[in-house]
Amino acid sequence: MNIKPSQVLVEEATKQIKTLSVEEVEKLLKEEEITLIDIRDIRELWKEGTAKGAIHIPRGMLEFWLDPNSSYYKEKKISEIKNMVLYCALGMRSALATKSLQDMGFNNVAHIDGGFAALKKSNIEIVSKEKK
Repeated sequence: MNIKPSQVLVEEATKQIKTLSVEEVEKLLKEEEITLIDIRDIRELWKEGTAKGAIHIPRGMLEFWLDPNSSYYKEKKISEIKNMVLYCALGMRSALATKSLQDMGFNNVAHIDGGFAALKKSNIEIVSKEKK
């Protein structure tokens, strides 16, 4: 069996999507032009926190929550979203997720170069995420 490595998938996706630097994200947040979407697993948010104001949409549910034809569609969550900027821990899952949303027809989507690791080093406020 000849399996394409995940890193190759990420590299291919990155060539076809919009990638923003943390500096660009900071500027766009100040201008209220974007909505951050944290696609990490909830346990990652509990452990490390999340960017203030980010919407949490787990990677495994992303396409379903954003698809109006899906029984999982989250209209309330979606109506709040401007230009979507996805992030994961390092930027690999978010690259693939951004490509997937682009393939669905979304043109207002990008991801953050370096993911949450880069966000933590920026001026963007990180807040804790409590277990419910």
